[in-house]
Amino acid sequence: MKILILSGSKNRQGKTASAIEAIHRGITKAGGETESIFLTELNLERCRQCNKDGWGICRTEHRCIIEDDFAAISGRIKASDAVVFATPVYFGDLCESMRGFLDRLRRTHFMFGPPAGPGMPPRQSTTTPAVGLCYAGGSGNGTVSCAFNLERILQTCGFDVVDMIPVRRQNLEMKTPHLERVGEWLTTKPVSGPPPGAPPPAK
Repeated sequence: MKILILSGSKNRQGKTASAIEAIHRGITKAGGETESIFLTELNLERCRQCNKDGWGICRTEHRCIIEDDFAAISGRIKASDAVVFATPVYFGDLCESMRGFLDRLRRTHFMFGPPAGPGMPPRQSTTTPAVGLCYAGGSGNGTVSCAFNLERILQTCGFDVVDMIPVRRQNLEMKTPHLERVGEWLTTKPVSGPPPGAPPPAK
């Protein structure tokens, strides 16, 4: 079981990193493999909105024209059994490095279903489970709005969002054991809702 953790934090010894480490401990305890990537340490450009309509080969070929570290990270995501997206909270929203990366990821993983237009390949989707972690320092405010935005973007990318975890500076110590259990749980490759073909729940 391979679980990838993407961090938008710049501080490897910070509170977001502490929350990530708790998840990492849980994954390791349950026998899973894990890797953490810090987006701020990589070469990642912002989306160029290539043509006059604001699109590019992301829409037609499901890849990005920019030659930086984006393709390598996308490859690691595809090779993972589950992904954790961890972002510090600024202005009640995702940090800039996570926002910039996901702006490009959602374009290459654009939505579900049939082709977006004539001659275009089918839109991609994935059943890869994802967990969002939003950590706020300072007042601790903004975790809920950040989690709402992160969940919506991950769903647009086609991930099966199985949990969104808001964490504040004030409750990190209390939530640390929970984060470890989330790591253990992720090794079971959880799904949201009943499995395909399952009967509806009894009323």
